[in-house]
Amino acid sequence: MARKNLLKDLLAQAHAGQDTPTTALPRSHRGAIGAVSQSLADLKSRALVEVPAEVIDMAGLSDRLDADPEGIEALKASIAEYGQQVPVLLRHSATQEGRFDIVFGRRRVQALKELRLPVKAMVRNLNDHDLVIAQGQENSARKDLSFIEKANFAAQMQQGGYDRKVICDALSIDKTVISRMLSIIDALPAGLIRAIGAAPGAGRDRWLALADKAQGQPPEVLIASAQGPDSDARFLAVLESLALPKAVPSTRTLTGRDGGQLGLARKTKGKTVIELSGQGRDFADWLIDHIEDLHRDWSNKNQ
Repeated sequence: MARKNLLKDLLAQAHAGQDTPTTALPRSHRGAIGAVSQSLADLKSRALVEVPAEVIDMAGLSDRLDADPEGIEALKASIAEYGQQVPVLLRHSATQEGRFDIVFGRRRVQALKELRLPVKAMVRNLNDHDLVIAQGQENSARKDLSFIEKANFAAQMQQGGYDRKVICDALSIDKTVISRMLSIIDALPAGLIRAIGAAPGAGRDRWLALADKAQGQPPEVLIASAQGPDSDARFLAVLESLALPKAVPSTRTLTGRDGGQLGLARKTKGKTVIELSGQGRDFADWLIDHIEDLHRDWSNKNQ
């Protein structure tokens, strides 16, 4: 069952604790001493701790489509001048003692790592399910994530086995909007979404229009049309390419010596397709076997 207020509860716990960062403590679960240590660790988990950036790993689902180096540089400048104002949320690594996974705050961790500064963080014991839910609730409150990034996050949750209700609760979005998000992700090649990027200027309606116009189009053609200096420009380039009239292929009937139809040849920009059927099926096998000889004769003649 989804925890609708998981993120709110985590933040409330932090505010109820200390304001002064402490050092993150290792976990222990053995015997009476382990129980006491765990109780102390639980008390400490209500406060902020300082964690070395180099022991923090990525976790959860990918929420951004663009690397945003300019944004990281701006964040570094702000932290260098004013310090880290907002803590990140971490969990203890499920695989390595003494390491941590990011729940949210990836850009802050990256900026602090590049500045070689420790990370102010809340540390919680979360399983994979609660990690993704907390990450989703954080994403739903962020204004800098674009529509397609949130749609992509929802699709990753669906692929991870989360049901529609959990996805809705995590992103604080109703089922109708989630359905539209997922329909767009399903309709567009994954490579095209990555080629375009976040496209913050393109909202739901324009992505729906793109998904509708892209139906039946070759993915490689769509991806090749994603050209531009930024993601919004690439989105427009793809959308405008779909608005152009499509060239009508030139079709030619192929006949044999007796005048019977062997098949068709369709010629479009940059490609010729030969389809042999009926009487041409046996000839097709012969043509495949002798294509090298035919090409050699053609090459000698045209030299």
